Amino acid sequence: MKFNTDFLIIGSGISGLSLSLNLSNLVPTERILLITKESLHESSTYHAQGGIACVWNTNDSFEKHIQDTIMAGDGLCNENIVRKIIIQAPERINELIDLGVNFNRNENGEYDLGQEGGHSERRILHVNDQTGQSIENILINNVKKHDNIEIKEKWCAVNLYVKNLKCHGAYVIEQETDEIHNIAAKATILATGGAGKVYLYTTNPDVVSGDGIAMAYRAGAMISNMEFYQFHPTCLYHPYAKAALITEAMRGEGAILKDMRGYEFMQKYHPQKDLAPRDIVSRAIDAELKKSGEDYVYLDIASYKNSEFIKSHFPGIYEKCLEFNIDITKEPIPVVPAAHYCCGGVMAGIDGLTEIKNLFVIGEAACTGFHGANRLASNSLLEGLVGAHECANYLSAHISNLKIREFAEWEPGDAIPSTEAVVITQNWDEVRMLMQNFVGIVRSDMRLKRALKRMNIFAEEIDYYYWNYKVEKNLVELRNLSMVAELLIRCALSRKESRGTHFNENHPNKLELARNSYIKRPW
Repeated sequence: MKFNTDFLIIGSGISGLSLSLNLSNLVPTERILLITKESLHESSTYHAQGGIACVWNTNDSFEKHIQDTIMAGDGLCNENIVRKIIIQAPERINELIDLGVNFNRNENGEYDLGQEGGHSERRILHVNDQTGQSIENILINNVKKHDNIEIKEKWCAVNLYVKNLKCHGAYVIEQETDEIHNIAAKATILATGGAGKVYLYTTNPDVVSGDGIAMAYRAGAMISNMEFYQFHPTCLYHPYAKAALITEAMRGEGAILKDMRGYEFMQKYHPQKDLAPRDIVSRAIDAELKKSGEDYVYLDIASYKNSEFIKSHFPGIYEKCLEFNIDITKEPIPVVPAAHYCCGGVMAGIDGLTEIKNLFVIGEAACTGFHGANRLASNSLLEGLVGAHECANYLSAHISNLKIREFAEWEPGDAIPSTEAVVITQNWDEVRMLMQNFVGIVRSDMRLKRALKRMNIFAEEIDYYYWNYKVEKNLVELRNLSMVAELLIRCALSRKESRGTHFNENHPNKLELARNSYIKRPW
């Protein structure tokens, strides 16, 4: 079936929802179609705990936030982009407040600003430890009030339709009917998030399989810096605790990392100890686990804060841990590092512009130069807000130049219904295990080369399955996941140094000249 719309937005996190609202306000006569492959709530935004970084009080300054961001980015941030985003932060935050987001306040009625690793000042606005959930709910409620925004849940994008480096829309599966629609649009915006599911251990929800990055790459877009995958130092270690993040804000409030014997260890790795940047903390934990042979370390807040403080500041984590019989007011939390954030992605401007005409990428799927080689904590939601604002302004200013061009319906060819879905599940597990073991926190040339060789085998099997059997969501995700895994490995192999979140034990030093990595589909 064919659909026409003015703007096709793929993804329902903070970037996609904010863009929908901004466009609806700026060009209320235009039609906006927002699709998401599960429910609207199912996004990385919903699971974000810590908050949003923003210069808010007189002790802080834009320059401090800018320098903290650049320091974390380890030589690869685009300073011009960093300045533009950080200076906008208060205005974008006030817009969220106007929409109904109630950030925590202290006893004086002022906003309760948290501090996280890499920040020189307290500047994290938050809603307890469930900031993302609060923002997501507020944005969804406001989006639903706009008549020109149409929402389609359980619609999974398969491929972009690009001709002569101009995007005209996308092919999309309606999961309830298995029908593939072609949606023609004046502009297509990817707000699909990162690719955390490429790793075995991740803080991301199941939907985060690198769809936007893979689709853009297949369409001919430039991909950059995929080797910089940030691992969050503290994910709850439990066989059934799926993607249970333990916010960095807990260390900001005094929690200490300890080994199994109860000894603190971060002082051995960085002057800021437990508040060091995420890549350093993750590597420190990884080193301790390799040395001890244990499966996890402990994060201890119970020894430093009373029960009332812990329950009031971290109610979500308290309840989540209780589900697994862990009382964080009385005992330390078992934690491991887990894949958390994609610092690279599709090369795009702050307004989402890519080299493919009428294709825009915002949020985690984009590589704008804001994060460089390592994202500063709580800068991600901020980038999503600013990117949505800038993209909406660009699209509204250029709406008269944008046209809808319809394209041919999906052609299934001789594809037959799947008879061996076990191929999908087997490859899914193998890709993620391979990436965890060979392309994780600490890498080597040998492991990366072995990973690439195995990925080529997986890609061949997946490609055969894709072209011979009817397309369905799990196959689409697996295809995208394996493609992003290959991009990540190739970018990692091209970097003969250690920088930011990328550490290669064969190249432990940093090169004097900082450079970005680039990869583009050969034609």
